[in-house]
Amino acid sequence: MVDLLVNIDVDDLQRAIVFYTGAFDLRIGRRFGTDGVELLGASAPIYLLAKASGTQPFPNATRLRDYGRHWTPVHLDFVVQRLDKALARAVAAGATVERPTETTRWGKLALLVDPFGNGLCLVEFLGRGYDEIASS
Repeated sequence: MVDLLVNIDVDDLQRAIVFYTGAFDLRIGRRFGTDGVELLGASAPIYLLAKASGTQPFPNATRLRDYGRHWTPVHLDFVVQRLDKALARAVAAGATVERPTETTRWGKLALLVDPFGNGLCLVEFLGRGYDEIASS
């Protein structure tokens, strides 16, 4: 088995703490000086890491960190029991809805963006969840 840790770069650590604890009912586990915090309450720990806008994300990067809306093939899905309630809470905490809730055979899905430009989804499974569409 492999343990999974989720790391999210943010340009304002306190604002990120307020957003993620408010939107998803996470709690602070440990603090790492002024540069990081561990959030608990999800199935994997989430680490918020303070990284200034305009800094280089990795050696030889051709683009600097930018916290405007951006696309990445990796995003977070937060599985919730009541999508409508979770969506209202996330929006109240500062998320922006990019695609309203849609219902499929396997469940409900809403696409959001956090205050740091990261895409995320809210998922409410219905019936057998992904097994409704699994081929084997």
